[in-house]
Amino acid sequence: QVQLVESGGGLVQAGGSLRLSCAASGRTFSSYTMAWFRQAPGKEREFVGAISRSGVSTYYADSVKGRFTISRDNAKNTVYLQMNSLKPEDTAVYYCAGGIPAILQRFDNYNYWGQGTQVTVSS
Repeated sequence: QVQLVESGGGLVQAGGSLRLSCAASGRTFSSYTMAWFRQAPGKEREFVGAISRSGVSTYYADSVKGRFTISRDNAKNTVYLQMNSLKPEDTAVYYCAGGIPAILQRFDNYNYWGQGTQVTVSS
């Protein structure tokens, strides 16, 4: 079992930056691909990006590529999402997820989820 707790959300102006963290409990953190999803009101949960178990490989949605960076520290059982050049359309609840997904972009391929953290970008 893995429990995930996100932090770092908040209100930021367009063009600003935020860094989200997701702390995991358990000794098997490094066994899982970790991902970030987001969900805006009235919209489906959307893939943001993912990072491989070792942290060597990262994958991003086109909408955030070049602006967001995912990293992980397996010694600290933590995954991060650095968000730069934020836009109002990035406003959403951000969730971290862990698992061994067959398809990275499918939220139902992940077993473990955090409670989410709100990110609001004002124009």
